[in-house]
Amino acid sequence: MSTPALQETLAAEHAAVWVYALLGGQASEDDALFDDMEHAYEVHRERRDHLVAVLTDLGETPVAAEIGYQVGATRTKGRLLAVARQTEERCAATYADLVARSAGDERTWAVAALTDAAVRQLRFRGSPETFPGARELTDR
Repeated sequence: MSTPALQETLAAEHAAVWVYALLGGQASEDDALFDDMEHAYEVHRERRDHLVAVLTDLGETPVAAEIGYQVGATRTKGRLLAVARQTEERCAATYADLVARSAGDERTWAVAALTDAAVRQLRFRGSPETFPGARELTDR
């Protein structure tokens, strides 16, 4: 198991939790997008907590979240979707790396997280990719 890959993935999850908290606060509660943002927030929070537990069990100090993250303007539905899509793309990339650098149960967990990020990216109007998270292998 690669501790650096776990730490990088945890850093991506810290960012995702922060971003979805921001986006959820700007999405209209009457819109299905709000429900998608809320669900994404909950999923990323669960993943973050899982990674913290794994690293702690390995005797490592989990990387801390940043104070804040650069997001840019998110006042329109199009921008909310774009930021959410970019967040999922970044998470998919870190999970693809974790898949490559892990084995056993941790790899199985990372594959499920990668698949979920790829599907959520589509939900936020992303494009399907042959190898989500692995830009060097993409067919675009």
